[in-house]
Amino acid sequence: MNVVVLSGGVGGARFVRGVVDAVDPSGVTVIGNVGDDLEVLGVYVSPDLDSILYALADLNDEERGWGRAGETWNALEAVSELGGDAWFKLGDRDLGVHLVRTEALARGEPLSRITAGFTEALGIEARILPATDDRLRTWIETDDGELTFQDWFVRRGHRDEVNGVRYEGAKTARAAPGVLDALDEAHLIVIAPSNPFVSIGPVLAVNEIRAAITKRRVPSVAVSPLIGGRAVKGPADRMLTRLAGGTGPAQVSDCYKGLIDALVYDEADGEVELDVRPIMTKTLMSDADARRRLAEAALEAAAALR
Repeated sequence: MNVVVLSGGVGGARFVRGVVDAVDPSGVTVIGNVGDDLEVLGVYVSPDLDSILYALADLNDEERGWGRAGETWNALEAVSELGGDAWFKLGDRDLGVHLVRTEALARGEPLSRITAGFTEALGIEARILPATDDRLRTWIETDDGELTFQDWFVRRGHRDEVNGVRYEGAKTARAAPGVLDALDEAHLIVIAPSNPFVSIGPVLAVNEIRAAITKRRVPSVAVSPLIGGRAVKGPADRMLTRLAGGTGPAQVSDCYKGLIDALVYDEADGEVELDVRPIMTKTLMSDADARRRLAEAALEAAAALR
C-alpha cells in the first residue's frame, strides 16, 4: 500500500513515525514543509525535514520534543562567547547535518537529492521529499510588521498575534522531483496533525501539490492538531481562533476544504457535524503505542472511504 503523508512540525514528525510503525515503511512517502527553512551562522537549516529524519531514524529527543537525542551545545556556546548570534539553537550533532547539507547545496545539488542521501545514510526505508526544491519561505503578519517564520516562532517565542500568513515564492515554486508521482501512485493521502497555516500551508501553497490533491482519485484524510480546542504545543489554537474563527473540528476541516474526505479529531471535542466524514478517537501521541494507534485510525478511516 502506498501512503503519502503531508507533514510539518514536531507533531507531524511524531505522527509519521506512527505511520511507518503501522504499515510497511517502504510504501510511505512523506512530503515535508520547507517554509520554515533558514540560513543561520552560514549554514542552511531545514527544521521540519530534520524532525522527520530524526523521528524515523530513532535519533529524536523525546524529552525535549525537538532536535537529536544526546545533543551537546559546545559550538553554540563558543558562538555566544564570541558575541555571535545564538538565538537559534543549533546542537553539535544537528550542526553536522546542516554542514553537509550546506556544502551540497553550494555544489548545486537540490534539496530533494540531499535529503534522499540522508535517508539512505540513516537507514530510513520511507521516502522523505521536500515539498519543493525552490525557495519557499513563510512570513507572518503581525501588528509589529511582517516577520520571517523563525523570527516570529523562535526569536520572539510566537508571542505576537498573527494577522495573516504569506508564502514567499509559492507562485513560482514547483513540486520537488517525485512528489507528484507519489501523489499519483498513492492509495491513501494523510495530512498529519500539524499547524494548518505554518506547517501544512506552505506545502499546499505549491500549486502543483494542491492541484494534485484536489484532483485525487483516492481518499484523503486529515488529523486535527487540537484536543478540546487547544494545541498540545505551539500556537495552532491561537492562529485558528484569529484566522479561521474558532478551534473546533469544523474550523480545522475548513482549512482543508476540497482537499480531504474525512477528519480525525479527538474525543474531547465531542460529536460534531462536518462537511467531511468525522472520525472521533484519542489523538494525544503520548508514546509510541499512542502514535501508532492514531496512525492506524487515520489509515483505517482512509481505507474505509475507498
